[in-house]
Amino acid sequence: MKANKLFLFTTLILMMLVVAACSSDSNEASGKSGGGEGQIKVGFAIKTQDSPYFVSLVDAVKEYAEAEGWKVTVLDANGDTTKEAENMETFIAQGMDMIFLDAIEPDAVVPVINKAAEAGIGVINLDSGVNADADDITTVYSDNKQNGRLVGLAYAEKMGDEEIVSITLSGAKGNVAGEERRTGLFAGILEGKLGVSEDEAWKLAEELDSQLASSGKASNAEAKFSVVGQGWGAWTREDGLEAAEDLITANPNLTTVLGENDQMLLGAMTALKNAGIDNVDIVAAADGALEAYDLIKEGKYFATGENSPYKVAKLGVKIAKEIIVDGKDPESYEEITLTEPAAVTKDNVDDYYDFGF
Repeated sequence: MKANKLFLFTTLILMMLVVAACSSDSNEASGKSGGGEGQIKVGFAIKTQDSPYFVSLVDAVKEYAEAEGWKVTVLDANGDTTKEAENMETFIAQGMDMIFLDAIEPDAVVPVINKAAEAGIGVINLDSGVNADADDITTVYSDNKQNGRLVGLAYAEKMGDEEIVSITLSGAKGNVAGEERRTGLFAGILEGKLGVSEDEAWKLAEELDSQLASSGKASNAEAKFSVVGQGWGAWTREDGLEAAEDLITANPNLTTVLGENDQMLLGAMTALKNAGIDNVDIVAAADGALEAYDLIKEGKYFATGENSPYKVAKLGVKIAKEIIVDGKDPESYEEITLTEPAAVTKDNVDDYYDFGF
């Protein structure tokens, strides 16, 4: 009798071990570890796909996430904050394991980010920051401030004691990344031209940007640096061309066009050509379009800061995997997670070319 009971007990234990092993194998095959049954599902709410950067960012997220065996769904807001909120609501209803978000503007998206968090779905921002009230995991993007500063420093070295008379092309009012890039450029130019500390340069750059916001123009006489106008180019070549035209016509003595991304400056180059104006330096705080890299090689475009969508996407997917698969605490991440900054010039463009878009 005891032998029969022992046999039954041993058989039961063996069956339980087999079931557990099968369950574990099933989870591993599905791409999930301890995260429930089924394939990992992630959504990417992209603000727009109207420029090569955003197209490449979407492609890169899909590439890196699908390499992990995850199912990726992309929804495009086409620049509409209402549509963006609807897209996020769709992802919440679908029970995504993680949502990537490239927000249109920092405030409007906060309620739906918090709704996702309440539903137990983490949100990782890619490329664009959001308001601090958002209950997100982190924001992954290039170091906009330092990219701008490094480009500004390189340009200040090129110009030396020569006067800089510039216009600035900006993406969208209130955009955090744009503001950081613009002030970064100003800080680097002022730091290099004046020989001041980085901290002092940031203070002077913020003062310059405040002047620009209040009067449409700004200058630092000691640095021989002036911004004679600001245009809003919506991050695109077409709008950059339109924003630059009147500013170029009104300021034929320009030495420089500064900008917050490559596409707007490529538009400005067309405006300069149409106006018959040569020898104007083209200086971007950040981006990394292959077309700009080619022009940098030719000496027709001074520099841009590296803002690689591939590096941003790879880091975002890495963080998502740490949380979903490895069980890392989402609260353990800093509010901002940055890629390495770099000023891409003719001297080093070959080192960064493969990460362009």
